[in-house]
Amino acid sequence: MPRHWLMKSEPDELSIDDLARAPKRTTPWFGVRNYQARNFMRDDMRVGDLAFFYHSSCPEPGIAGIVEVSRLAYPDATQFDPKSAYFDAKATRNAPRWFNVDVKLVRKTRLVTLPELRAARGLEEMVILRRGNRLSITPVTAAEWKIVEKMAT
Repeated sequence: MPRHWLMKSEPDELSIDDLARAPKRTTPWFGVRNYQARNFMRDDMRVGDLAFFYHSSCPEPGIAGIVEVSRLAYPDATQFDPKSAYFDAKATRNAPRWFNVDVKLVRKTRLVTLPELRAARGLEEMVILRRGNRLSITPVTAAEWKIVEKMAT
């Protein structure tokens, strides 16, 4: 049974429209620099898992689409590139610190805004809505998935 996730991206870094234009509508989910979010990708995500693609740090944050994990975790190449904003001098190719998965666009959705999510019955415990949550990747329960997926259509 596939797991469900929510994956945040700043639209000026990678938007749902960028993913729709990408070759094979697939991209690495790079640049994650939080250990818990990294561990979700590295240890828990499986090919076929579905995720809400969430636009964050923008004028109107919210869920903009659905993606599928299309490749298991592998070392994030940006950690080795000194010119990258995601460079990590402590990471080596023999001992990488950061990983990413590849995601493929399933479909764009209407934007389900943060206020809509906060107002929806059944989402009170959704991780993205918890005070102080800053994780870029969070698990979504099957019940939450059904509620949000219905809102997005």
